[in-house]
Amino acid sequence: MSKVANDIVAPGVRFGLPLAIGAAFAFGMSGAWARGLIDAGWTPGAAVTARVWVAALVLLVPTIISLRGRWGVLRKNAGMVAAYGLLAVSATQLCYFQAVAVMDVGLALLIEYTAPIAVILWLWIRRGERPSRRSVIGAAIAFVGLVLMLDIITGAEVNVAGILWALAAMVGAATYFLLSAKADTGLPPIALAGGGLLLGAVALTIAGLVGILPIAWTTDDITYRFGTVPWFVPVLAIGLIATALAYVLGIASTRMLGSRLASFVALSEVVAALLFGWLLLGQLPDLLQALGGALVLVGVVVVKLGEPRPAEFVEPIPDAVGVPQR
Repeated sequence: MSKVANDIVAPGVRFGLPLAIGAAFAFGMSGAWARGLIDAGWTPGAAVTARVWVAALVLLVPTIISLRGRWGVLRKNAGMVAAYGLLAVSATQLCYFQAVAVMDVGLALLIEYTAPIAVILWLWIRRGERPSRRSVIGAAIAFVGLVLMLDIITGAEVNVAGILWALAAMVGAATYFLLSAKADTGLPPIALAGGGLLLGAVALTIAGLVGILPIAWTTDDITYRFGTVPWFVPVLAIGLIATALAYVLGIASTRMLGSRLASFVALSEVVAALLFGWLLLGQLPDLLQALGGALVLVGVVVVKLGEPRPAEFVEPIPDAVGVPQR
């Protein structure tokens, strides 16, 4: 592994664990809030663009401060920032919002959370790094869970478009993991997040202006299970809480817990997505889907346990990245 995703368990585990859970729950609420916007007439592209712009502006000052005038480091890592902003941020969030527009929030996120399996397959095909027996077993468990979760065996109608969008979001999340595992480049993670968000916001805006990305929104009130709210409430919720705050909490908690423990705690994002899907939208999986979702989570945990354990004693670094964003 690398210094960007290090496994140092700091003494502040007691404080890091609540922060990690807070980050997961903050990330997990984005889909439910976005679904309300989409049902009211917002396109997924408009919802994502608003989310990314709000988060980018909030993190702009922390990004500048973290660089401390070292603009050369940013230029040196321009390719990585571009890949992060365009793929790991913009494409992933856009595909996820496209998925939640036509399927339940929790199910879409569960499909996206099979990203660690995609990473293992990529490393096997691209670099010849054979997965461990435990990882193969975990992948098989997750696959069975997906089949149950999507109600394929019962002959239920499956929204193919939603599944494909969720799988595309999974590819974006896998890209995030691969970028986060790169060797230390001297670029502070908060700068990577802030720079990627800003670049992603600009790219989404340009795509909307030239007509590549459908952009439409409304200032009508947004309806949720508990009632109606002004349009800017969900926009600020997904921009400030589910993105900017989630990034800060995620980075801080990973520094305290180490990337391995933080990545396991991040799985609680799925629980958060299901909870907010129920609270805001009234969405609940049936018994078979719940069993499938549980198997997916178990499979992902087994896959992670099968990953090679990094060296335990490495030099600490200022920051670390360990939680994917939605």
